[in-house]
Amino acid sequence: MNIVEFAEYLVNSIAPSKDMVKVTSYEEENETIIDILVPESDMGAIIGHAGKNAKAIRTVIQAFATIHEVGRVKINIDSF
Repeated sequence: MNIVEFAEYLVNSIAPSKDMVKVTSYEEENETIIDILVPESDMGAIIGHAGKNAKAIRTVIQAFATIHEVGRVKINIDSF
């Protein structure tokens, strides 16, 4: 499982509209950037109370990247 599949699995476990979640990645200046896009209606569930879910998602993905020696990772969470 690569980091994009892991991020998609993680967000799908939280998001109510699982089929609408889109996770992409690209490389930029010695870091991997992961873009997580969810519907506007799911942002409340993804962000959580006071941003705790979003922070937890970022922490777990960073841990996955460290374990699998991916390098620096930046996670962007946005809606469409």
